Amino acid sequence: MNRPRLPLLRSATRLAALALATAGVLLTVATPASAAVPAGRYVALGDSYAAGPLIPTQVNLNCLRSNRNYPSLVATAAGSSSFADMSCSGATTEDILSGGSGALGIALPPQLSAVTSNTSLVTVQIGGNDIGFSSIITDCAEASLSSPLGSPCKNSFTAGGVDQLQARIVAAKPKVTAVLQAIRRVAPSARVVVVGYPAILPDTGYGCWPLVPIAYQDVPYLRGVEKSLNAMLASAANANGATYADVYTPSIGRDTCKSSGTRWVEGLVPQNAAAPFHPNARGEQGMATALLSQLNS
Repeated sequence: MNRPRLPLLRSATRLAALALATAGVLLTVATPASAAVPAGRYVALGDSYAAGPLIPTQVNLNCLRSNRNYPSLVATAAGSSSFADMSCSGATTEDILSGGSGALGIALPPQLSAVTSNTSLVTVQIGGNDIGFSSIITDCAEASLSSPLGSPCKNSFTAGGVDQLQARIVAAKPKVTAVLQAIRRVAPSARVVVVGYPAILPDTGYGCWPLVPIAYQDVPYLRGVEKSLNAMLASAANANGATYADVYTPSIGRDTCKSSGTRWVEGLVPQNAAAPFHPNARGEQGMATALLSQLNS
């Protein structure tokens, strides 16, 4: 199914408008050390957190993919005999299994097509777009302008007594499971690692509105949503012969509210080269280090 990444582009436009609205209210990457990880064929699957949109150098504009994303760093550190980076901004589990199209509308094959029977390592970072990551961020940021001290986003997503975002996470689990089972069918001997998501908002407290325009009382709610998503990914990995790489824990204290020289994930107005609310080069290296640590464990 060829689906252009319009939600990603629309979100970028809405976030730019939010930057203007909140304005009045107010790279060198070290290569991780070499590791004793699978040195054969490595295939990276996933979404924008794996692809590294707007981090120099962009080597695939259709997928907004950087050559300094964590898959590239891991491939170098592992000395992979061959490397296929299929990660693509805006990707969902459907794009891994069935293909789609990128930001430029160019058709893409299923990411899974790069996995072969002799593949030694597969990493997968997926699920954020299945629950609507981009629209959640932009909707919650916009809502914060009318109630910065309240919880307008939580109120909207839990209206009627049902938490819509938790329901989306539950619905995404069989989709992630289908991806992992498909990988295993094609590459039964490969080491498969599911990569979680790093801390976007502070691990404690109520954030830093308006610098990061998420209402104070919405910060704990959205933090819980991300932790639930990561817990679901860990559970799916464990149930399907894969391992889980925790990148959230090492990113604590490096969230969007921290200084430009500390943060792994940029905020509404990036101060390092990266897309809004996405990892910068430091974050990609941090995830690479966490992944290598998992591979060595």
